[in-house]
Amino acid sequence: MTAPPVAREREITEPVALTGPDGRLNPAAIGFARAPLIDTRGIGRGRFVRSWGRNKRWEYWNVMTPTHIVSLTVSSLDYAAVHEVWIHDRATTRSWGRSVTVLPSREVSLPASLGTGIAIARHADLAATITPAERGTLWRLHAEIADASFDITVRRPPGHELLAVVVPWSSRRFQYTVKDVALPASGVLTLDGIDYDVGQGSWAVLDHGRGRWPYDVSWNWGAGSGTLADGRSLGIQVGGRWTDGTGSTENAVLLDGVLHKISASVVWEYERAAPLRPWRVHGGGLDAVFTPFYDKKSATNLGVVSSRTDQCFGTWSGTFAGDGVVIAFDGIEGFAEDVRNRW
Repeated sequence: MTAPPVAREREITEPVALTGPDGRLNPAAIGFARAPLIDTRGIGRGRFVRSWGRNKRWEYWNVMTPTHIVSLTVSSLDYAAVHEVWIHDRATTRSWGRSVTVLPSREVSLPASLGTGIAIARHADLAATITPAERGTLWRLHAEIADASFDITVRRPPGHELLAVVVPWSSRRFQYTVKDVALPASGVLTLDGIDYDVGQGSWAVLDHGRGRWPYDVSWNWGAGSGTLADGRSLGIQVGGRWTDGTGSTENAVLLDGVLHKISASVVWEYERAAPLRPWRVHGGGLDAVFTPFYDKKSATNLGVVSSRTDQCFGTWSGTFAGDGVVIAFDGIEGFAEDVRNRW
């Protein structure tokens, strides 16, 4: 198989605005960063009327504990607010969840840029808040639905880096994504009145997004968090399809809080019709096998707006050799997904 192409990515080290005064992509923002340096206040605001319906803003958190899986989404797509709270018991495979789509978008508040305010979702039977604290080194996740709630604290260890990437399809269509992996989590889940600890060995992943998207798009995303045999923390972050041809990738390995950027595209090998079979992701020095144990399937069809997702949870194993690092890993918990959106 032909080696995947390697992008020529520029590292951003100073704060910069995502958009210019006309609402179009600021060329100086294209690249990647190890901290949330991009000012995204221009998304969903201003006079760029022709972009209405293309603005997408979201906060997504996933927390994997030894006993449960937790997901929280607060988002606005211009014309709709879309939120989800989901908790899954790994032993019994029972899930508690609520997804809501509010037309038009209302009862939702999202900060202009990452860490500058509280994300809030309110609906008749769903309430959620995502609260940053201590200058972005701590997050509080709170959500309530019928028969289930959680209060989770996520900490960013000192010196912990993240992956922030601006993906340019064109001057009018672009995305700023922050993928923050291998974040220790603690707290409590309450399910049917019974409390469960979010304790040792619990890891959180953040997907923060601000951008203007094409109508029809497909992507792969995978993430993993855990600890190597020598005690160092490991985070895996890989993506595919949606960045093709843009010169940007969202691929990296995080070792003990230090980001090792993978500028090559990675190859995804899996069976879309059988997503619970092993997946392989390789390229740029990474060669990883993902072994799923659960598929969180979802589908929505509202006519012109539709989505289909297979988000599989499981474990990562493999090797990484690059950027002066050579490691082998096994049993790193996380997920891999296949998504198509018409939105």
